[in-house]
Amino acid sequence: MNDKTIKVDYLARVEGEGSIFVKIKNNEVSDVKFKVFEPPRFFEALLRGRNFSEAPDITARICGICPVAYQMSSVHAIENAFGITVDGQLRALRRLLYCGEWLESHILHVYMLHAPDFLGYEDVLQLAKDHAAVVHQALKMKKIGNDLVALLGGREIHPINGRVGGFYRVPTKKEFALIAEKLKWLRDAAIEMVRWSATLPFPEFERDYEFVALRHPEEYPFNEGRLVSNKGLDISVKEYEFYFQEEHVSYSNALQSVLKERGAYHVGPLARFNLNFERLTPTAKELAREINFLPIVRNPYKSIIARSIETLYACEEALRIIDTYEPPDRPSVEVVPRSGLGFGCTEAPRGILYHRYRIGDKGLITDAKIVPPTSQNQRSIENDLRALVLKNIAMPKEQLTWLCEQSVRNYDPCISCATHFLRLEFED
Repeated sequence: MNDKTIKVDYLARVEGEGSIFVKIKNNEVSDVKFKVFEPPRFFEALLRGRNFSEAPDITARICGICPVAYQMSSVHAIENAFGITVDGQLRALRRLLYCGEWLESHILHVYMLHAPDFLGYEDVLQLAKDHAAVVHQALKMKKIGNDLVALLGGREIHPINGRVGGFYRVPTKKEFALIAEKLKWLRDAAIEMVRWSATLPFPEFERDYEFVALRHPEEYPFNEGRLVSNKGLDISVKEYEFYFQEEHVSYSNALQSVLKERGAYHVGPLARFNLNFERLTPTAKELAREINFLPIVRNPYKSIIARSIETLYACEEALRIIDTYEPPDRPSVEVVPRSGLGFGCTEAPRGILYHRYRIGDKGLITDAKIVPPTSQNQRSIENDLRALVLKNIAMPKEQLTWLCEQSVRNYDPCISCATHFLRLEFED
């Protein structure tokens, strides 16, 4: 008999307060829980009664790592309700702002949060003792992403420059010149990052996921597209709630999202890569072929490679947009409020982020719904833990525990900011 309980009271190297619990009884996995115990913050309720113009600033404060995603999903949903189209240079600038967020978030995750798992370090501070040059370069890389968000968003965290209809202010060509030189350096560093990530030791583990992501007919997705999967899903964003539903579980303060009648699904870099490979830049595709990383990849531990490839893509896309940039005549299009229902979905670094708003006659929000990526990955995380423990049930305790922690961090779960170390307990 091999009865034991894997209990992780505080997950480290994730944003927020969460834990994992796995019970093994009679050589079977009898219980798995990915617990989110951080108190709920009720942002959907906070939005009710607010003017539509306040929503982008309020939602940007939901997360300190991916505020652009919340702001962009918000403005797209409201513009959808008002029948507004933002195109041309303003649309391009929104993609550029998203590039900055992907850069800072992906680089943070790859080097600071995930790499220690593969290299056997408890945290990035321990990693830096032996690999100081790698950590210093990672910090330099991340700062460029921060700088790009600050230039377009008004500040690095919780940007304030985005608005319904566009921006409050747009940069000049001269302002872009300096950061373009930094991005050229970052592009070369990202190529090294991809090759390096491919050399990490990956556990042998695959699952038959239903990957879900946005797909745009011409671009690798940031702000727009249809929702598709590798198992036949192909819907417009406004159809989201006909196919997806949120479920409450007693041990989590975050709702778990599932596909109706199908269950768990997987969102994030691995899903985007598998469903949009042909829309990457030629350099990114060539590099993926060089390291033999081609769709469909089903090993969640290899998401670190997908994030690295997306980092390279974000660099090249940012340089493309800056190279063709001409300041628009106005920083935003005209916005005429009207009552209606609007839908928006964009690709946060961790996966699709859905917003839906009902707006009344006076431009006030009467109802809001927000479904973050981590809510959508929770069930998949639990399924991974169950399959992983069952596959490695004879593995020594310490090694299996490390693998379980790493399995959760594959998703870069964004619960909320947390900095304390991980402590684990076993009950035999």
